[in-house]
Amino acid sequence: MAGAVSRSLHSARVLVALALIFGIGFCALFAPAIAPHDPAEQNLVATLLPPAWAADGDAAFPLGTDSLGRCVLSRLLYGARTAMTVALFASLGAMIVGSILAHITGYVGGAVDWIIGRAVDIWMSFPPVILSLILMVGLGTGLDKVILAIILVDWTRFCRVLRSEVLVVTRRDYVAAARLLGFSHWQTIVKEVLPATLPLLITLLSLEMAIAVVVEAILSFIGLGVRPDQPAWGQMIADARQYVYQSPWNLLLPIL
Repeated sequence: MAGAVSRSLHSARVLVALALIFGIGFCALFAPAIAPHDPAEQNLVATLLPPAWAADGDAAFPLGTDSLGRCVLSRLLYGARTAMTVALFASLGAMIVGSILAHITGYVGGAVDWIIGRAVDIWMSFPPVILSLILMVGLGTGLDKVILAIILVDWTRFCRVLRSEVLVVTRRDYVAAARLLGFSHWQTIVKEVLPATLPLLITLLSLEMAIAVVVEAILSFIGLGVRPDQPAWGQMIADARQYVYQSPWNLLLPIL
């Protein structure tokens, strides 16, 4: 395990990925201190300004302004805050729900496994983005609603994949030995099964965080995500579409 981590840290691709993740996380965490302007502050005299390095740019707005004169850099930073909040809490929520059910179904088996397995099959038969849209129509807009919708859709991914791993782990000798030593079912799952499934759980969590960011952007793009007064990358892309020829940077920057 330690050797694999050490080899990964010497990979250029891993180092670049880690640098990007920590960079975005830093910007999201310290957005109020880094952002040059309030992301909601409008300046109708300075609409659609280009980035500062362009001919008509303004140093007060390093990445220009949008159609309402709002600072693009400030909105990008606060949009990162929104994206990271959704990624963290939605992924953790989906992981907790899915992993608990996966360990129960894989360990107990029988009727419990059949019932939860069929529920997962039915839930996963719906396209996840379409299901998220349906849930958002019912739940309403808002950051907490986006997080809840992603949890309700994506817990099945954790449950399906982890259940297969739990079935393999529960057949190992050390799990049988724990049962013979008098461990309760709860103790066996927590002390013997969970540590063996943890690497897969971490991998799924990292993938889910990326998926959550994309889903949040899609929902915000079509107006079913966060509130209009809260900056979000998808919302920025939607607002910039009609000005793509006048100010292409407003569309390209949140996409990048």
